[in-house]
Amino acid sequence: MAFRELSVIVIREVLRRWQAREGLRTVAAATGTDRKTVRRYVDAAIARGLQREGGRALDDDLLGEVVADVLPGAPARVGEMRALCREHRDRISTWVDEGCLAPKIARLLQNHVGVVVPVRTLSRFIAEELPQRRPKGTVRLVEPPAGEVLEIDFMEVGMVVIGGEPVKLMALVCVAAFSRHAFVWPCLGMTLDDVIAGLEGAWAFFGGVFRVVIADNPKPIVTRADPLKPALNEGFAEYAQSRGFLVDLARVRRPQDKPKVERTVAYARSSAFAGERFVDLAHTRRHAEAWCRDVAGQRIHGKTRRKPIEAFEEERPKLLPAPESPYDPPTWVELKVGRDHAVTVASALYSVPHAFRDRTLRVRFDRNTVKFYDRGAVVKVHPRAAVGASVIDPVDLPEGLGELATRDAEGLQARAAKHGVAVGDYARRVLEGPLPWTRARHVHRLLGLCRTHGREAVDDACKRALDLDVVDVTRVQRLLERAVPASPAPPPPRAAAPSSTRFGRDPSEFRLTPREPPDAT
Repeated sequence: MAFRELSVIVIREVLRRWQAREGLRTVAAATGTDRKTVRRYVDAAIARGLQREGGRALDDDLLGEVVADVLPGAPARVGEMRALCREHRDRISTWVDEGCLAPKIARLLQNHVGVVVPVRTLSRFIAEELPQRRPKGTVRLVEPPAGEVLEIDFMEVGMVVIGGEPVKLMALVCVAAFSRHAFVWPCLGMTLDDVIAGLEGAWAFFGGVFRVVIADNPKPIVTRADPLKPALNEGFAEYAQSRGFLVDLARVRRPQDKPKVERTVAYARSSAFAGERFVDLAHTRRHAEAWCRDVAGQRIHGKTRRKPIEAFEEERPKLLPAPESPYDPPTWVELKVGRDHAVTVASALYSVPHAFRDRTLRVRFDRNTVKFYDRGAVVKVHPRAAVGASVIDPVDLPEGLGELATRDAEGLQARAAKHGVAVGDYARRVLEGPLPWTRARHVHRLLGLCRTHGREAVDDACKRALDLDVVDVTRVQRLLERAVPASPAPPPPRAAAPSSTRFGRDPSEFRLTPREPPDAT
């Protein structure tokens, strides 16, 4: 069985729900993970300083440390009790069909087979691995506290005339569970953008954010529907984290899990949209908001016997603060780092640390930032650049390539100064004047001489060249190759020969070749 590596979104959701004082079993069911997995991540976070009140903040650094602590762990194996249940699957399935519950099945197993299985293990086995063939009843739940729960669901309005053309219209219906105050957001699809736009409109309409959102299982919200281990869409999970609410998913084909919004769907379809004509989608949304406020909000609700808009005034002060800025939906992709230590994201080039060359990283980008993740840890953050632009951080490149990629002449001169005062002064003289980058190769040659001949010898050669006012790296190289000892002091230049520096070499360096006499004729 392969090790399942959780994404950073799921890990953040696990720790965020634990901080909200949810139990490990509840967190596991809400995030689609195993309870033991949740315990491992929570224990690792506590060891790193995370607390339910106070302690470290739940940021990218903490998540990276938690992932590093948990990742080497071995995957959980099937326990002995679950293995016994699987051995007697047929017997258990037959007893379930006959209407037996887990406590009775546990006694039957002990009496007929001699196997003792805990009732809790047996209940999980029946729920997870056996199909449910028996219709179940329902119970009426107690009313949630004010400002706590918002139920949402998509509804298909049907064909509606917009701008003279029939259009298939959808709508996101949001109902406050305590007051039954409703908000309807018409849209043309059922995508993640439509869900986020509808909830953003709901927060503006209600004047705040509810702490818990009970939702159905559409694909924009859920990637895997399961009564015990659902998997949230990462984009929606990140939106929930940014707005501060928790998601409680209803069971598939169980309308009783969100009865208030289910009753409102039929009412909104007939009362708000039937027989109406609209100019455009914006007109449809204005009409729906006015209907929620002036019609649905002003009626006497059959259960509460109050007007929803008046009952909602008890909820408004208890909501979380409304968002101050529009939500910036991020995009997640997996990209491979090239040999140039950079990655192209949305037609712009960004550098990453050279240690991740040829590695595949997860990239999150929105309108403002670009983040690179490796196994859950943030390795680089860049501001978002325009299309076609390049963002190169010299720190990301190997030593010696940062100045080359960014054309940083000052940084190149600073590197040369580390090899000696004269070497730094010589590099400065080389780079003087306009367009210094066109002479950067000479400085790189000078740094190469330091590696080959040693910084002391190069510093001495540069000092001699500066004394003679010779700014030519090739001549410095010749001096080093010939290993010419330094003269005690250069002769003072003659006043009549201002260009005598051209002949500043010692006479002993010249070799006189005797001229042969001409042939006698």
